[in-house]
Parts: sequence; C-alpha cells; structure tokens
Amino acid sequence: MHCPVCGRDHIGEAGPVLASLPDVFAPCDACRGTNLDKAAPLPPGFEPRGPCTCGRQFIDDVFAAIYLILVDEGALAGTEPLRAAGVPVTNPGFAMAAPPHLPEDSLVLLSPHPDRAAAERIVEDVPAVQGVVRTVPATPGIGPDGAAAAHTLLAGCDVQANVFSTAYGDIVVYKEVSTMHIEFPRPFNPKIRSVEREIGRNNPRIFIDACCGAGTLGLAAALAGTPVVIFNDAYGPAAFWTAVNIAVNRESLLVESVSLPPSALPVSRTDPVVVAEAEGDQRLIVYQGDFARLPPLVPGIDRSLAALDLFGKEDRAACEAALAQWQKSGGGKAFIP
Repeated sequence: MHCPVCGRDHIGEAGPVLASLPDVFAPCDACRGTNLDKAAPLPPGFEPRGPCTCGRQFIDDVFAAIYLILVDEGALAGTEPLRAAGVPVTNPGFAMAAPPHLPEDSLVLLSPHPDRAAAERIVEDVPAVQGVVRTVPATPGIGPDGAAAAHTLLAGCDVQANVFSTAYGDIVVYKEVSTMHIEFPRPFNPKIRSVEREIGRNNPRIFIDACCGAGTLGLAAALAGTPVVIFNDAYGPAAFWTAVNIAVNRESLLVESVSLPPSALPVSRTDPVVVAEAEGDQRLIVYQGDFARLPPLVPGIDRSLAALDLFGKEDRAACEAALAQWQKSGGGKAFIP
C-alpha cells in the first residue's frame, strides 16, 4: 500500500507482517552486539559495532551510533545517559522476548534533541533508522481544550506498525508516529481484554469505538465477529489511519471492499462525517467528529455497546461525565476500557 508520508509501498497487509515476526529481529549466527548500560554515558572512545553481513545491527549499537551523532552535532554534551538519546520505536512493534537485532529501516527515533541536520545525518548514517521525530511535551491528538498537538518528522519516514494480540488472532495497526499517541504492544493488553469481556456479556449487534485512535479496539471487536463496528475520532489522522488499518486487516475480517479517505482530512471536526466504509458480511464505518454528536446518526443504537477510550482515565469525574454525556446524547450501553 502506498505510504502517504514517503511514497514507498511499505504498508503491507497483516498476513505477511505477522508471518515475518519470528525472524524479523532475530540474529544470524554471525551477529554480535554490545550490551550497554542505558543509565550511563557511552564509555570514552566507544565505537559501536556496525551492521552484520546479514544487514542487522544490535539495538544498543544502533543507539550508540545515534548518541554519537547527537553529541557530534551539539545536541547532546556526551555526559547524558545513553537512554537520553530518545525513545526507540521498532517497526514492526510487538512484544519481544529478547532485544532486537535491527535490519534496515526498522526503527523510528523519538527525541526532543535533534535539529533537522542531525536527524538527516542519523537517517543517512545509521541504516536501521527509518525516521527521526522531534518530540514536544504534549501528547499528539486533540487535547481537552480542543487544541491539536503533534510531534515533527525531521527526516525519513515515521509510519510504523504495531501488532496487538486478541483472543481471536493478531491485528496489525499502522500509524504515523509524529501525529498519533503510541501504545506499545505487550503480552497482555487490558483494554482489548476489556472489550472482549464486555462483548461476551452484552452480545451487541453494533460496537462503537467512540474515541478510536488508530482503530485497535474496534478492530478487536470486529475480529470477535460483531456484525457492525463503528469507529469515531474527532482527530483527522486517527480517522485516516483507522481506515488504513481496516484495509490492512481485511483478510481477517468479514469484509470484501474498503473505501479509503484522502490523507488530508481536517485536523479536527465537530459534526461527525463518514470518511470510510467497509462492506461484506460485516459492516465497518469510520466517522470523524465529536463522539457526543454521534448517537443520533447510528440506527439501532439501542442494540449497541460503546467503548470510550479516553485520555486521562485517572480523572474519575471526567470519565463519569463522558459516560453521562454519551447517555444524554442518546447513546446505548457504554464503558471505559
């Protein structure tokens, strides 16, 4: 699938991505790596091992190479711990039993430090790095005040896939790291399990992923066999990548055709609008808009179950207010995963 960021066809269907997982970061017999203390600066004069003849490079050596470039470019002083270089996001991301040996274009760096020159040098000189994103303190998306925030892609491409396990199989979720909140895969995902548990209890005809992000929870509901799944997010990049992820996971779903929206959706939208649909034995619909305005647009909402996956779940009063708002708008049963 054509990537809207870099133009390459590296957005693959779920099947080949899942089939690659056992070997994608596995070392060959000749691979070697240096285990480094992430809480300390690099040792004086340290030179990271380069890629093996198989093309893979141990993640600590990759990070050491990044660190040295940041020091050389003046973004770091060289006294900071190695982990200060940033956050590594592997592509694909999945729960791993051992540190990865990274092939070419398999890591996106999130860091507050680099400027564009340093970022371009990292992408050019460190083969494993596919993109460098300069971070801001705010979480990407639409905040409580209605303002949108995003990181900045400085070099390369930041489109990355994560793999999440469900009781009915694995799903592949792509996103543009600079514009989307990241949830790192782990062996047990409590939100997915919460969705599966509530579907088992309520057997809804319609499942609504009301604050869908890149679509993970709605895809889990679809994989569980829910006849109609509605995805909604006010944030344009979330609605776009949800539609992409329906197409990516199509072979595991009961859909035959998927319509994709233009990548240039509005950053935010209040009144919900359908931006993508998938049809078959299941029906999947993607809206962009305020979730509180969605219920009047959903026929049969009395037979629905909605997940409100809100930011800031530690604020119980805000969560209760969101659930009350959903009910006041005419929504059916709802829960916060």
